[in-house]
This record gives sequence, structure tokens and C-alpha cells, in this order.
Amino acid sequence: MMVSINQPAYLPWLGYFDRIAKSDKHVVLDHVQFEKNSMVNRNKIKTANGWCWLTIPLKTAGQFGDLAINKVQINNSQNWQKKHWNSIYFNYKKSPFFERYAEQLESFYQQKWDSLGAALKWQLSFFLEALGISTPVVYSSDADYQLTKSELVLEICQAHQASTYLSGPFGRDYLDHQAFVQQEIEVRFQDYNHPAYQQLHGDFISHLSVLDLLCNHGVRSKEILISNK
Repeated sequence: MMVSINQPAYLPWLGYFDRIAKSDKHVVLDHVQFEKNSMVNRNKIKTANGWCWLTIPLKTAGQFGDLAINKVQINNSQNWQKKHWNSIYFNYKKSPFFERYAEQLESFYQQKWDSLGAALKWQLSFFLEALGISTPVVYSSDADYQLTKSELVLEICQAHQASTYLSGPFGRDYLDHQAFVQQEIEVRFQDYNHPAYQQLHGDFISHLSVLDLLCNHGVRSKEILISNK
């Protein structure tokens, strides 16, 4: 049983889905503290002028230090949905597979979202289906985990009877490797080698939202995404 764990993310990049695809089970770490300027509520798309950020505005004033990701509320005083959809539409409408995903994506941006967690859950489900990734996904907020940092990761792995934990590369900086050894859980690290692929708007730019790959390559996206040898 190979388990991976990652915080939820808005319009996630390719490496996010590569780790899920390689796992037997994926845990969305949504009960932990929201971090400002993280990728939880923002990501990049490609435009005719290079890449740009799309960021979901949040209600966080005075709440840092006690604001779990699954409790974060979206600031709908800004018409972010119209802005994001227009950015996606006008920059990808000429891509080969945009029409394949346009109706569902537009419906997402037409619906009012108050909870960041609910919006990200919808998107993750949409992207996994679009990519053809069938790895079971569970959410840490549905459990009652008590620990933090490396101890939390180990607690989650034990709860899901993991024999292997597939970590991101930054796990090398904080995981207590010996604790995993003692529990007979192997730790592997994902060092994602980002593939190049055909894009619109000039020279290739890496580390964009997976949306860029899907709009340009459709059903071949998963094959390209996991070809990171």
C-alpha cells in the first residue's frame, strides 16, 4: 500500500497528479493551517504574454494561526470567478481540446463558492476524471488526527496501513526517517522531471496548471504527465 499526502491546491500542477497516479491511496491534507502565498488558492496559466497567476481571494484577516484549510472562506466581494474564467477562456479557446472541458469548467466558475475546501474538492475530482486517474482519495479533515509535521505524516500512513509513503522532495527536510523505519514504512521521494509538450503562445513554459496540459493534449495528458523518467 503506497500512500501519498498533499495539501489541496487550486488548478494544481503536473507533479501533483503524478504523485497521486503513482499511489494506491492519496490523502488530501486539508485540516492543517492555511499558509499565505502557498499554492492552495493560486496557480499559473499561460497567456500570450507569458504566465500569469490566478488567485482565489480569501477571508483571512485576523485569522492566521488558527485557520485550517477546510475552514477557509472565499472572499466573494471580488468577482474572481468571472476574471478567472475569462482568463482561461481567452487564453485557451484556440487550444485543440479546450471544448472538451469548457462546459464543466464554465459551470464551476458560474457556481458561487463560499468554502475554499468545497471548491478545491470539486476541482480535484474534475481533474482526476479528466486525466483518467482512479486512485482513491480521502480527506484528512474526515479523521481525527492529533499530531503535526513528520509525526502527522506517520500517523496518517499508519491509519491507512501504508507499507510505503511517497513524499514530495521537501520531505527530505523535515521527515523523521528513522521513525518510519521503526514502523516498517518505506519512504520514497518524488523528484518530478517535468515533461515538455506542445503549448500555445510561443516557447514552452513548465510548472503551469495541469489545465494547460489538458487543453493542449486532451486524453493523452496522463501519458505525458507520467512520462517523467
